[in-house]
Amino acid sequence: MTGGPRRTVVIGAGGHAKVVLEAMAAAGGFEIVGLVDPHPVTSAVLGVQVIGGDEVLERLLDEGVTDAVVAIGDNRVREKVGAQLRGIGFILATVVHPSALVSPSARIGSGAVVMARAVVGTLADVGDLAIINTGAIVEHDNRIGRAAHIAPGVSLAGSITVGDRTLVGAGASARPGVSIGADSVVGAGAAVVADIPDNTVVGGVPARPLRTVA
Repeated sequence: MTGGPRRTVVIGAGGHAKVVLEAMAAAGGFEIVGLVDPHPVTSAVLGVQVIGGDEVLERLLDEGVTDAVVAIGDNRVREKVGAQLRGIGFILATVVHPSALVSPSARIGSGAVVMARAVVGTLADVGDLAIINTGAIVEHDNRIGRAAHIAPGVSLAGSITVGDRTLVGAGASARPGVSIGADSVVGAGAAVVADIPDNTVVGGVPARPLRTVA
């Protein structure tokens, strides 16, 4: 970031917010003004205060808070909140932990978060509001959809497509070239060796369909 720290509000005060806040502190360039959560279970996270619910957002804009980071783990909710923030005028800030290895040819979308020791390879494209979590590997030419979540320890080989809002669970892997549909879930530790349609939960080694997502 250039031009000094950007005044930023973080949306969400749950478990995911803890990791996001630490990534932001490590990355630098953010002046965090507080957390916004309409139903907080705590008054502060890692020393950052909850300053209110959605009702404070327009006031923050008026006070010169330009950026927002959506620290919500639920993919559908994160996408919805991100759209609302853009609609009222916030910039969705991208957070990349300094220990992550991101290819200079990769694209990281607005509002996306790349956590510690993650790898984003050559010409990979990470969609807006996606999460590339701790230690995940997103190899060359991958396409990670909007508000998708690549969980800790996932290993995605080259030229894989992951659809919008899909969760690839912790420790899962996928062979080169497979397509994982939108709104799907890949279970923790699964091995994806064939394409997965939209709205499908899979698990196992090799991964097999378990049920559809309502």
